[in-house]
Amino acid sequence: MATKALAFTVTLNDLTNNRFASKSPHTAPKLSVFTVRCSAGNGQRPWKNSDARLVLEDGSIWKAKSFGATGTQVGEVVFNTSLTGYQEILTDPSYAGQFVLMTNPHIGNTGINFDDEESRECFLAGLVIRSLSISTSNWRCAKALGDYLAERNIMGIYDVDTRAITRRLRQDGSLIGVLSSDNSKTDEELVQMSKSWDIVGVDLISGVSCKSPHEWVDKSKQEWEFSSYKVPGETFHVVAYDFGIKHNILKRLASYGCKITVVPSTWPALETLKMKPDGVLFSNGPGDPSAVPYAVETVKNIIGKVPVFGICMGHQLLGQALGGKTFKMKFGHHGGNHPVRNLRTGHVEISAQNHNYAVDPATLPKGVEVTHINLNDRSCAGLSFPAQNLMSLQYHPEASPGPHDSDYAFREFIELMKQGKSRAARESLHQLSAAHALEA
Repeated sequence: MATKALAFTVTLNDLTNNRFASKSPHTAPKLSVFTVRCSAGNGQRPWKNSDARLVLEDGSIWKAKSFGATGTQVGEVVFNTSLTGYQEILTDPSYAGQFVLMTNPHIGNTGINFDDEESRECFLAGLVIRSLSISTSNWRCAKALGDYLAERNIMGIYDVDTRAITRRLRQDGSLIGVLSSDNSKTDEELVQMSKSWDIVGVDLISGVSCKSPHEWVDKSKQEWEFSSYKVPGETFHVVAYDFGIKHNILKRLASYGCKITVVPSTWPALETLKMKPDGVLFSNGPGDPSAVPYAVETVKNIIGKVPVFGICMGHQLLGQALGGKTFKMKFGHHGGNHPVRNLRTGHVEISAQNHNYAVDPATLPKGVEVTHINLNDRSCAGLSFPAQNLMSLQYHPEASPGPHDSDYAFREFIELMKQGKSRAARESLHQLSAAHALEA
């Protein structure tokens, strides 16, 4: 958004009279009146008028100003409490089908760079903010936020009361909304559009997953590396299911010494087991886990055979595969400042979260341990099933954006795969000994 050049005209009138005159002959105070006239030069106002609307399914209408792409788009409105990292949020595939409302009021001041992308494109439906920065200031900035969204056909609005909308979402829960810069559509039409669309039961994973298997080799750049963990000499082969995986999950695994094969969400479990991986990662992803029964079946056919690690959507799919149930939360968890307690250590972690669904721990079978809970609402934030070499987290251990309190989870996954290798070696040795005994 560019500012208009302004022309100023200033006139000065001195009003000196006997009533205000000083008795001293050397000081004569003056009362001056300034007249300032301002014009934009081209006859237009130097600011933008409201030209867009956010219409919610409850009938409320929020006038705003548009940036990025134009048009009409429907999506589920959620709020994110992160103070930084809007670029990583924009490129997180887990936001597919959603309008992200940033509670931090000032957005866009650091612009866009090409190092912080979390996926190949923006998958969210739109961005809602209070104040759009008119300038950028960051040494890595390569582009303004508005230009970036326009190129990716993502709608954005600003100059809207994000605090009031957030309070409404907290009170009523996540709402379906319509963003529109099309003046030909009436408010009633947009309200009806919001009421006729639903995100529940929709398979959003298939639209964000990769289309074919590929290797991932990139690690966290050295200047951003924060872990003191010494990578073991041995390499662990991890098959990562892409349900909408973030790049930094893969980078953290690679930084911990893993060889990674990324596979699509529909990749058969049998093909995965043929690769003889040391472990399998079930990634984050958008939407309702109950809408992807094929993914649940895949998880069922893998757990117990190799060590597995589930993150966010992967955590929910593991919960269902174990026989548990998931449910839709009132407004979900979205942001980089959610407190989580590790029940094994008692430590509290500040975590990055992005999900609208959760696992109901009361429905899980005996032997499954709840390892972490969210301290805001006591919901299940982590699971472990030692008998099946299984671990999962409902939040993002790689953060991006967010704190690095939970990065140790990748180290725990490495240890789980080590144990799996040792167990497999012992079993192989036992089978070999039994075969030799039969021959003798």
